[in-house]
Amino acid sequence: MSIYHTLCFLSAAAMLIAFINSKIVKMQTTIAITAGSMSLSLLILVAGQNGWFSLNHLAAETVASIDFEDFLLKGILGFLLFAGGLGIKLPNLKDQKWEITVLALGATLLSTFFIGFALYGFCQLIQIPFELIYCLLFGALISPTDPIAVLAIVKKLNAPKRISTQIEGESLFNDGFGLVIFVTLFTIAFSSETPTVGSVSLLFVQEAIGGIVYGFVLGLLSHYLISSTDDHSMELLLTIGVPTAGYAFADIIHVSGPLAMVVSGIMIGNWTRFVGFSKESETHLDHFWELVDEFLNGVLFLLIGMSMLLFEFHKEDWLLMAFSIPLVLTSRYVSVRISYMGFKRFRSYNPWSVNILTWGGLRGGLALAMALSVPSGVWVIQDKLIDVKEIVLVMTYSVVVFSILVQGSTITPMIEKAKQAEQSEENKPL
Repeated sequence: MSIYHTLCFLSAAAMLIAFINSKIVKMQTTIAITAGSMSLSLLILVAGQNGWFSLNHLAAETVASIDFEDFLLKGILGFLLFAGGLGIKLPNLKDQKWEITVLALGATLLSTFFIGFALYGFCQLIQIPFELIYCLLFGALISPTDPIAVLAIVKKLNAPKRISTQIEGESLFNDGFGLVIFVTLFTIAFSSETPTVGSVSLLFVQEAIGGIVYGFVLGLLSHYLISSTDDHSMELLLTIGVPTAGYAFADIIHVSGPLAMVVSGIMIGNWTRFVGFSKESETHLDHFWELVDEFLNGVLFLLIGMSMLLFEFHKEDWLLMAFSIPLVLTSRYVSVRISYMGFKRFRSYNPWSVNILTWGGLRGGLALAMALSVPSGVWVIQDKLIDVKEIVLVMTYSVVVFSILVQGSTITPMIEKAKQAEQSEENKPL
């Protein structure tokens, strides 16, 4: 079966799960699709082991035929981040610019080293020879919050404005900085060339700053093209050019495509929307991109759930998976709490801000895609055929699944309490 046919059937499966969920279970759609695909994967594995029916090899080969890393990082990510950028309100972003900057840069860096050193200490304790550089590499890929997971789940819960802006803005911008940390540590771990301060600085300027500048140019070009026509269909078609050709060209010139999509999306959503589009297009812009976003999210979260079929779990894997979830949550809490100790010197915040940013800092497909880029064959325990990639992948998968299923489905009460606290503050007599 071709990759195209595989994606067609997976898309149909995602839509079927979403439809059943809307009629019966009524969970948040992405959570339902992930849970449904994981349940199906578990059923296939159990059935194969007990001899009821043998689909596990076929299902695993089907999932493996899709290059998850390439499919996400070089494919649908551009669409999802552009759609996320369109929904960001620029005045809210300006109001929280320093908070978002500190969370996206400082908190990500702090979390990377917290996770890396704590994981290394735990591995030494249970006598798994997992080197410090690989522990730091895991910290780098799991520390940035995933904009796809965050926007798909948290955004729809109508959190207080400042909290919503912080968590959305951080998730959209921290992957550029997180990528620099990941690539630097990846080079140290797997390359014979040792990165220098100059090479790391050049990488940051090229990827992060270059992506922002390129996104601005792309948004400006799109604005003038859209403003030059009154054809409703053409205006919407021109927006598709940004996450397709625009995203592909970012890869060619080696700048951050994700950051470029966010910047151009914010420009079109906050500038072109009001002065470039015709009235009809302005009305349909959000509906069109919401449909694209829902469809691609469905396929992505189905693949996340079915990725279970690709793993062979060892005893050591289970130990590290159980440890990685509280470790990542603790590092998230510590990095956010320290950031807020600085924020509170200048303004007051909702008392539930730290808890919501911690529990709502979701991880998703981006972390899995980075984990899949780790090369195979770098052995940790050779007699059991456990390599660095296996350990990084299973830890990443456990955090991602817990993040989507548990954190995503239980954050609503916190947001409701934050709303009540904000209303109480507003109702206080002057």
